[in-house]
Amino acid sequence: MTRPPSHTPAGTPPWPGVPAPPRARHARPRTLLLLAGLPLTAFLAWGAAHTISLASSWNTGRGSGMALAWLAAFLLLWWVPVSWLERPKTVTARGQRALDALDVTVQIPVYNEDPHALGACLDSVLRQTRPVQRIRVVDDGSVDTDGSLVTYAAVRAELLARTATPGAPEITWDRTPNRGKRHAQMSVLAHDDGDIFVTLDSDSVLDPDAIAEGLKPFANPQVTSVAGQVLVLNHDANALTRMINLLYLPFTRGLRSAQSVLGRVTINSGTLAFYRADIVRDAAGVYEHETFRGRPMQMNDDSMLTFYGLLAGDTVHQPSSMVFTLAPERPRHYLRQQLRWMRGTTVRHLWWLRYMPAGGIVFWTTVAEYIHILLGLAIPAAILAQPDLRGHLGVLALSGLAIGTVMSYLMALRLFTVRRSDMTTGQNLLLFALAPLAALWRMIILRPMYFYAMATCHRINRWGTRASVEVGL
Repeated sequence: MTRPPSHTPAGTPPWPGVPAPPRARHARPRTLLLLAGLPLTAFLAWGAAHTISLASSWNTGRGSGMALAWLAAFLLLWWVPVSWLERPKTVTARGQRALDALDVTVQIPVYNEDPHALGACLDSVLRQTRPVQRIRVVDDGSVDTDGSLVTYAAVRAELLARTATPGAPEITWDRTPNRGKRHAQMSVLAHDDGDIFVTLDSDSVLDPDAIAEGLKPFANPQVTSVAGQVLVLNHDANALTRMINLLYLPFTRGLRSAQSVLGRVTINSGTLAFYRADIVRDAAGVYEHETFRGRPMQMNDDSMLTFYGLLAGDTVHQPSSMVFTLAPERPRHYLRQQLRWMRGTTVRHLWWLRYMPAGGIVFWTTVAEYIHILLGLAIPAAILAQPDLRGHLGVLALSGLAIGTVMSYLMALRLFTVRRSDMTTGQNLLLFALAPLAALWRMIILRPMYFYAMATCHRINRWGTRASVEVGL
């Protein structure tokens, strides 16, 4: 059956207490790349060549080894240029008709979410230009700070009232005992007969074209999973959320984009991800009972679902499928989020090295990431440990500072691949100017945290959902 595209009429009243959602679209800033990207790339290439040449010329007996180490460090950043090759997937008219016939189920797990954020999420699903067939909300036993139950009665009533007309999506709203996000998802998806499952976090706010764009890659039968492009909704709340705009870039519009060019995206953020439904249904009973060192894992759910997709076919990123999410506004919440993600990524690295083909892209890019980390430690250690190299420390420090600054600006150019209705050109330019601060934050704060997370990844009993609402809309 072909379903003509439709959406909630423009005259539909706004959801109570929820502001109008922003809009975003993918852009290809060719002029910007010519004016800024090419000079930065040329300087980076000159700086890298100069540093390698300088190291190889040292008459220390170790110069050639140092030059090779620097060369390897540069080559292992392959994903920075490759990310610019990413393009949104498009479809033919025939392919679009096939996509229109798919039954799409959106699943939203909820735990201690701000009611207004949940309302904004549901409202954005109802306003999609490509309607979905089912919305399945599962409240994973939310509780208030005093221990009383949170029912979201007003949100649920509003959702049911808005979907009471013929042709509206089928709605289910379940409440389960608190067992974690995976159990909340599979309590409904294990038995759902949809064709495509869309997983959303409860604070996700979709661009109106997010579903339509996210489905397009499935016109290729080899594609099993699609990641949406994640944007920070509360981008201007404070200095931290402004910085998070930059801190998210290397993954959301860098590594993930490069992986998508190769069809091997390793982590589809739970903020917005699409899966062929049979991939998820086949994982029922296993996915929600994953363990690590004998302990149950409920977090890191998005990378596990992507892992199933990788085993079955291609996983890609659709940069034109936009979703806005609430970022932490307090340092404590942000650092706890990062530590949880880092521990989860460490565990998933072990899974990729164990189960992905040894000759495949995922295996070797994981190896490359660890080699890059080791080089980042080994090069400074070798310089400090050898008296004949310490004499060149100042030159290397200046070269490293210059190259790092240029790299941070090259990555920050990815800011301009998205045009948002809630951000001005001036705001983007200011963020771009501050890019080196984000690089410094990664080096001083996030890199030591990553080493700690790697060493303590077994502490999965500390991974848990929030005890109370952390960010409000």
